[in-house]
Amino acid sequence: MRFAVLSLCLAAAPVLAQDAGLGEATFMSACAGCHGEAADGYGPMTEILTVAVPDLTRLAARNGGEFPWLRAVHMVDGTTGLNAHGGPMPVFGTIFEGDTAVADAPDGTPVIMSARVLAVVEYLRSIQVEAE
Repeated sequence: MRFAVLSLCLAAAPVLAQDAGLGEATFMSACAGCHGEAADGYGPMTEILTVAVPDLTRLAARNGGEFPWLRAVHMVDGTTGLNAHGGPMPVFGTIFEGDTAVADAPDGTPVIMSARVLAVVEYLRSIQVEAE
């Protein structure tokens, strides 16, 4: 078992070192339609959506100044926030399959996910603005 986890970690290391633009590019192609290019919740799809689209630049501000990294991972990959018959947030975990990455959650627990999910979450962390 340890060998499998170590192998996964070693295999994911080059993915984590990839172009930092992967998160932004993935966000622009998969998320900006609803959340907006500035991630402020004002994408072109908001006109037809029946749910409010959150401002993703203020995730940390709404969480006491700390970026909710694991919650963001779970929202993007679809392991949290889903209702029995779906929810307003599309599930991207299955769309982004095939490029595994491992990262440590804030508590040190290793989390296995798609490299593109990790890249989007890291991009979101990088664009946080302080509370006013």
